[in-house]
This record gives sequence, structure tokens and C-alpha cells, in this order.
Amino acid sequence: MKTAAAKIILGWTTGVERRLNLAVIDINQFKSLRLQGGFIITDIELTDDPIVDAIGREAIAQTQTIAGRFRLFIRSGLSEEELSITLYHEILEAASVVTANPPAGVMDFNEADFERAAHDAHGRWGNASPANLNLLLQFHGFRGQ
Repeated sequence: MKTAAAKIILGWTTGVERRLNLAVIDINQFKSLRLQGGFIITDIELTDDPIVDAIGREAIAQTQTIAGRFRLFIRSGLSEEELSITLYHEILEAASVVTANPPAGVMDFNEADFERAAHDAHGRWGNASPANLNLLLQFHGFRGQ
């Protein structure tokens, strides 16, 4: 018997104007990345195409999730800091949404909470990296591989 996987689309919206300086974070380091909690970033893509969230608002990023596997689309042209914060935000939100019983600390998070947590993570650990994304997930209670 086949079962259909649910597809969840998440997006982060902001009023921040698009910047012309390009990020120096190498997004290739995140492709096929296994994360704390058993999640996998299967692909990450910078795009010039418009991105909209689930209710049709312009967004900086969109994460498609199927069974703990994340595919990220991020607007190109973000500053290094904006890209870092976006990565923290998208991964924490996606992990929280796809987990049947998310950690208590994120269970009631809304968009503003994810944004605040992403800014805090960037301030605490610096630019998003594979190791720092795992620190983020551990910090918020995600355990295991």
C-alpha cells in the first residue's frame, strides 16, 4: 500500500529591502546535509524568481518539506547577514513544523518567534554553517541524528 507524503511550504516574509551585495556564504555546503534531529537539506537554491508564502505574500525564502527532507529556495541578492538569518529561520521553522511532537520550546512559535530565534542564533554563533545549524537545532531541543 502506498502512502502519499505531505508537502509543506513555508515562507519567511519581511519588509527589508533587497540589497545588491551578494552573500559570500557558500550554499553548496548545505546540499545533502544531514542535520540534528534526522533532517536532511536535500537541496538549496538561490533564485531571482518571485517567492511567495503559503498565503500569497512576497517572501525571502520558501522551504518545501517531505518526510524530514528540506528543499530551500532563497531569494538571490541577500547580504551575508540576511542569508545567514534566513537559513537559521527556515531550518528551525521547517524542523518544528514537520516534527510530530516538536520540543516544548518551539511548539507555540509563530513567524515572529522564528525570526527572533534566527536573529539570536546569528548573533550567538555568527554566520550559518552546517555546524551552526546543528547548534541551533540542539539549542531548541531537537535531538538525535
